[in-house]
Amino acid sequence: MVILVNANYTRSYANHQLWRLHVTNREQLAKILAFSRIAHLHDINFWSEHFRIHEPIDVRVPPEAIDGFADFLTSDGVKIKHVVHMADIGAIIERQRILQNLPPSSSNPNDFAYDKYHTVEDIHAWVDQIVATYPEIVTPFTVGKSYENRDMKGFKISSKKMATKRDGTKATTKKAVWWDGGIHAREWISPATVIYIAYNLLSKYGQDPTITHLVDQFDYYILPVFNVDGYAYTWAKDRLWRKTRSKTSVPLCYGADPNRNWDYHWCESGASSDPCADTFCGEKAFSEIETAQVAKFITNQQGTIVHYINFHSYSQLWMSPWSYTTLIPPQFKLQDDGSIQAITALTAVHGTRYQHGTIAQIIYAASGSTADWTYGTANVTFSYGVELRDTGCIFWIGE
Repeated sequence: MVILVNANYTRSYANHQLWRLHVTNREQLAKILAFSRIAHLHDINFWSEHFRIHEPIDVRVPPEAIDGFADFLTSDGVKIKHVVHMADIGAIIERQRILQNLPPSSSNPNDFAYDKYHTVEDIHAWVDQIVATYPEIVTPFTVGKSYENRDMKGFKISSKKMATKRDGTKATTKKAVWWDGGIHAREWISPATVIYIAYNLLSKYGQDPTITHLVDQFDYYILPVFNVDGYAYTWAKDRLWRKTRSKTSVPLCYGADPNRNWDYHWCESGASSDPCADTFCGEKAFSEIETAQVAKFITNQQGTIVHYINFHSYSQLWMSPWSYTTLIPPQFKLQDDGSIQAITALTAVHGTRYQHGTIAQIIYAASGSTADWTYGTANVTFSYGVELRDTGCIFWIGE
């Protein structure tokens, strides 16, 4: 089933339910994995990308599919139990919409509502604010224009001081870190997280010794909203939109999954060639102008970027390449040690527990991913895909 919409249509999720499936054996898992590839034909959408035995799988079910999907879960002698985790997703979206009616942003980044979600316009205005407030260490950049001609606006944090090497001498070049959020449009917590981390680096620089050291050791390229068109669309038309907004070969099926569109083992596994699917890999590698522009920007940094994090939600996972295969890359031990250090620090602060490992091992094979390209082509050793908190209460509500 393809949902046909007109330009003025705002998608309603009234009476859509969120079901949590409980898979306890290989037969059940195989059944769900097979169905997940065609779920979009029934307007059923899996929110979980983490399909494993004895771990919950969350799926949105529209009212017209409730009976049929319930029958499917108990068919063929392979019965899968479920609970209704949310009885009306639409009501929750409406409540969030009311909560997000914020007053105009202040010109002072200290007054920015870091505990709320913001439109892409507000986020870009915030970038302008921090450039004005911290001109000594912040410079703006634009990766390029999106498909709908929006700026892909980011900023660079650089103290202009040279890093100190392990032997105590000063380095002649400075290595860099790249963080981005919002590659999947509906995952609002990822831009919010990137913004909050950046603000802490800036506001505590020169005051907190650890943060001062981190900013002096590395440059930071930060792109708060990668998929600007899709993100804007989630505010205006469809809160649960995931992809970009480019036209495809199928009328009224828009966009590609920008985390399946990179030119590294593109569209081999864990991606769809169906333009109507949420994991559509695009008409070709780098068909999406957004992924192509970011790849070009990273390439132009001439190997200075040594650390890349692509922030997502949700599930509490800290994952490294490979994504396209379950084979272990040559530098996995080094990468996984980095994951362990990160999740140990998170546990110390919040008590949260993150899983770690390669993307293909932790969730499933997904070719054409950001982390695979940044590691396999751009030679960024510490390339990660991070699924933020929580474990599934809801990935798009911040209450």
